[in-house]
Amino acid sequence: MELFANDRSIHGQFYDVLLFRDALARLMAMRKVARRFGREVYAHSILLTADPMPNMTMQQAVQRLKKDEQRSVMNWLTKRGPFWDDLRKHRPDDLLECRGEVVTDSAIGEAAYRKLHAIECALVSLTPSDWDFSPVPVTWRREDVVDQHTDLDNCREVVALEEMLSDAAPPIRSWEYLRNAATSRFRSLILADDCFKPLEKMPFVKSSADRILVLCDILDRVARAFDPDGSRSLEGLRIYQDHFTGDNALFSDSSSREKHEFRDDLTFPHPEISGESLFCTWHGKERHLTLRLHFSWPIRFGEPVYVVYVGPKLTRR
Repeated sequence: MELFANDRSIHGQFYDVLLFRDALARLMAMRKVARRFGREVYAHSILLTADPMPNMTMQQAVQRLKKDEQRSVMNWLTKRGPFWDDLRKHRPDDLLECRGEVVTDSAIGEAAYRKLHAIECALVSLTPSDWDFSPVPVTWRREDVVDQHTDLDNCREVVALEEMLSDAAPPIRSWEYLRNAATSRFRSLILADDCFKPLEKMPFVKSSADRILVLCDILDRVARAFDPDGSRSLEGLRIYQDHFTGDNALFSDSSSREKHEFRDDLTFPHPEISGESLFCTWHGKERHLTLRLHFSWPIRFGEPVYVVYVGPKLTRR
């Protein structure tokens, strides 16, 4: 679960410093709760330029707070972050809308884009504001492709955030956590008993573990994306187009040369049938540690997807 400070919830609505101070204190309290649950609240690096009061920027308004309050807010928004625009996923030309308003280039747009790509996200907002509602519906509009919709939980009070994080899956803290999470969450995938073993000698990197979960989620969804007659559903076609095609696709097949040169490395024991093997050349990609997730292909109606390997790239020359 990734949390984003909703920059659109700061729009000049405060006409009193005390009201702004109370609203900001709730936001900082929610950030404290998030950190207690092992999460961070992502902010926009230019949030200090927002105008919480008429003709007054965030930075100017913060300067009217008590010294300890100033220090806490400024450390977050100028030094520590984290800032989502440093790791931005959506592009400036992605058209993301909420109730007829374009939310591209905002935390709402970024959170929605990530959620549409299998990363659980939610918002934390100042209140009162024009965004005092939940969920926040967002539509991603693209030419020649069916619109995609998602709803973002929008927390405005500490108690609501505590309840949401209590119910959410815990953050991944080790490769063992990753294995257990993948085994319990994805019912259309059959994970080989030793598929995560190659990770055991590698240093744990949370962002890499999160990416592996994203890959598993996509595979799980595409394995279920069939119509009753066994044909690929529109959702399945969309997933295939988004993640299995193009130069920057998350999933791809090995090259003909790799299939020949690394045939033994790409052949794995069948997870369910003793004595049989699977030639698994299709793989998902994690780029930070150059990890690969190999799985059975093609994906057919009513058949499981076997995940046979998660670890360093096998086809290194």
